[in-house]
Amino acid sequence: MRTPRSWGLLALTAAAVLGPLGATVALAAQPTGSASAPGATFEGDTVPADAPGAFFYNGQAATVSEFPGVVAALRAGGSRPEGQSCTGIVVAPRKILIAAHCHDLQGEKSFVYGLDDLAEYQGGAGPGFYAKAVEYKKHPKYVNFDQGYDVAVVTVDRDIRLKDGAPYPKVATSKDTGLEAPGGSGVGYGYGKKTHNDTPADVTLDKATLPIVDGATQCQGVGAGFKGATMICAGYSDGRVTVLPGDSGGPLVRNNTVIGVASWSRSDFRWYSIYARLNNDMGDWVANEIGSGTPQPGQFGVAVDPTSASVAAGGSVSAAVRTTAGSDGSKAVDLSVSGLPSGVQATFQPARLNTGESSKLTFEAGTSAVNGTYDLTVTGKAADGSTGSARFSLTVTDGGTPQPGDFSLGASPNSVRVAAGNHISTTITSTAGSGGSEQVSLTTSGVPSGVTATLQPTSIATGANAKLTFVASSTAPAGTHTVTVTGTSASGKTATTTVSLTVEGTTPPPSGVTVTLSPTSGTAGPGSIAQTRLTASGGTGTITLSASGAPAARR
Repeated sequence: MRTPRSWGLLALTAAAVLGPLGATVALAAQPTGSASAPGATFEGDTVPADAPGAFFYNGQAATVSEFPGVVAALRAGGSRPEGQSCTGIVVAPRKILIAAHCHDLQGEKSFVYGLDDLAEYQGGAGPGFYAKAVEYKKHPKYVNFDQGYDVAVVTVDRDIRLKDGAPYPKVATSKDTGLEAPGGSGVGYGYGKKTHNDTPADVTLDKATLPIVDGATQCQGVGAGFKGATMICAGYSDGRVTVLPGDSGGPLVRNNTVIGVASWSRSDFRWYSIYARLNNDMGDWVANEIGSGTPQPGQFGVAVDPTSASVAAGGSVSAAVRTTAGSDGSKAVDLSVSGLPSGVQATFQPARLNTGESSKLTFEAGTSAVNGTYDLTVTGKAADGSTGSARFSLTVTDGGTPQPGDFSLGASPNSVRVAAGNHISTTITSTAGSGGSEQVSLTTSGVPSGVTATLQPTSIATGANAKLTFVASSTAPAGTHTVTVTGTSASGKTATTTVSLTVEGTTPPPSGVTVTLSPTSGTAGPGSIAQTRLTASGGTGTITLSASGAPAARR
């Protein structure tokens, strides 16, 4: 039997004061003459004050499938399992809606999507889709959580596609009038604490149904005071069901619409739950930042199946790369993979495809490949600059053991295309070995005729990057080539990485092109047409098509 559980939603920052995390100092902006109780956010490290009150009742176990937009927010140094600190809402492929105060915590911010129990993530060794925060944009009017406007939109470094192909959740705007009205109820979700003292430390997903109350009359006397223009008050005066630390930023859902994000409560968390309201100008700002939560033209999906694999040194292993078209339809996409360890080469078949199609990705581990588990990113990039990406975990076995001082090189992306008369660049990355940083000289080999390769700089300290630029002359022949970049340290140690370079020449490839028709026959009567599909494969560059043998009065 499942033990009854208290329910919490978001992470808390500090008590309702401008002070250290989890501290209760002086109240911020108390109403004149009031004796307000301290307030606190729902950030994961906040410790509820030891105050009297009704006992905390439980929420219910939930799954991501019930609300596919929910995502766990992590921060480096967080005290909860996996560093869980807040809960967020994925509202577009690279956009997450969350509480603004979640940004105020120290430590690098990241997210893990798709788990009913965050503990399964195991620091990346288990399941779950990881994305790192690259921009954290707070509402411009945000000052402190209990003064309103406690919303933010985070941009992450890779696309997050929702479970089972679900659409991104709708976020309320000023057009959604009445959703905050007392008398109704909303459902909240979060990965936060299940008991006030976080014993046991539980990071499973929970939910609870909370009645929406009249905050102007029932939710005053705490922190800087309830403000109906920017807040929603939900729950119970004794906190019998409430949000707890770790739930900050989690959604309050009503009529299949996110109407609020978990913000704060009284510092003992035996009181109402206050949400940042969204069916107002705050929601309009969020919609502007995320494009109303719908995929924008050019956004497409990339997925790898399976998401992890193991390969023995000297062997190979393959996975399928599947793409889905964005809202603007199918488009050509070039595939690449970054994060490859030294001694491992990746090949796409094909390396260019149209969204909606699939490619075979094969990893070949040389005998010199080093044992370890490596986090790789498969990226698709279209000509208009739009990208999609997916994570893949590759484990190398039966290989070498890293020696003190060994370093490694990588390429991002590791597959590029260039047309004759143009240039293209990629980044050569380096990782220092256990012996620390050292100076490494870089060289290239395998560069095809008609192409020049330039490294900037030609010498780097391990841990730094270099830019590799290929310039194809106007007469460069078409073809695909493997270029090897070698790094050599002063002590003679070496490491290599490879880049697949495809030159799109101005002349047809001399041989190897196959043209097929499907179907190979058809019937057309007078005044009608017959069609077939022509496919050219086996080379790169431009080919000229012609047809012969058509009867008179046909073309």
